[in-house]
Amino acid sequence: MELKRLKLVDKSFVIILLLIIGFGLVILDSATNGLSSDPDYYIKKQLMNMMIGLILAVMVIFFDYTQFRRYSNIIYIVSLLLLLSVLFFGEEAKGSARAISLAGLPSIQPAEFVKVFIILAFADFLIKRQDRLKTFQQLIPCFIYMGLPVILILLQPDLGTALVFVAITIIMLYIAGADAKLLTRLIALGVLIIALMLFLHFQFGMWLPLEDYQLKRLTVFVNPYEDGQGGRGLGWNTIQSLVAIGSGGLSGKGLFAGTQVQLNFLPEHHTDFIYAVIGEELGFIGGALLIICYGILLARAVYISFHARDLYGSLIIMGILAMWLFHIFENIGMSIGLMPITGIPLPFVSYGGSAMMANLIAVGIILSINVRGKGLIF
Repeated sequence: MELKRLKLVDKSFVIILLLIIGFGLVILDSATNGLSSDPDYYIKKQLMNMMIGLILAVMVIFFDYTQFRRYSNIIYIVSLLLLLSVLFFGEEAKGSARAISLAGLPSIQPAEFVKVFIILAFADFLIKRQDRLKTFQQLIPCFIYMGLPVILILLQPDLGTALVFVAITIIMLYIAGADAKLLTRLIALGVLIIALMLFLHFQFGMWLPLEDYQLKRLTVFVNPYEDGQGGRGLGWNTIQSLVAIGSGGLSGKGLFAGTQVQLNFLPEHHTDFIYAVIGEELGFIGGALLIICYGILLARAVYISFHARDLYGSLIIMGILAMWLFHIFENIGMSIGLMPITGIPLPFVSYGGSAMMANLIAVGIILSINVRGKGLIF
């Protein structure tokens, strides 16, 4: 690809992305105040992760995304092997084995990268079956294809990431031409089955591939004070997040001035609950502005998808969009007590090297599709 084609990059997409990243760094600086003897420790690590991610993103932009189709089977197999490696060599933290570290190198979370890799592979898988997505029987191979990585992730166990794959599967199937009514019925059936399994587990002890504390998180957010410890157990995070956001009011208490954050009443406020930091210190205005920025970013991604030169490009972008949308919805939802706590980071804002690099790689893929677009495909 010639350098001059970089002028075709969607500038609105890039600008709004940089605004979100910059906003995230400011919030992270406040959220990590006092968490380390080095006040800039987390910022420096996040900046390093961003630099690596940006370099990878630029490399991907110059790579013709259609070539991923040639290696889709290899990408899929490598993804499964990465998830298997976590089960055998993963470092356990907070009840889950999600990260691996080799030869003394910084640990990484393979699942963050696998989400992007699987989107690339699944897009090719769907195109090959484009005319065979109308009945439940025809969708079974798709569910098996996406079900294998989901099972491996549940075995870690990591419920949040598994749910991300479900969102990716549904959106990509719809874009590939699967019957919308059939998908709706399957979603409704899935919700009923999950509800029944939870009922059978809590009432009769039926085995589920998740730890008890993870299962309780699915329900405790409804009434966090009913966690068996008067709100000091699994409901603590939700309660403190709600207190933080509620105390922020319209305009917030100001950066570095949030009591719930700065006094460490709110756990994981630089990762899972960073939106609560925004709510407390920048108030409703700061939280709303971030949501608006996300909305613009996702809208530009949809626009680029509509102008992709082929269905493969559109499927990839919509898969990435589904991933980001679920992360945003779930992370903000659990911060305001509307969704269960699943440990899902807020894209480009939460602290985390693997998530940041994987998301920037996804950005590079979107822009690779963008600069090669040749008009509407719909």
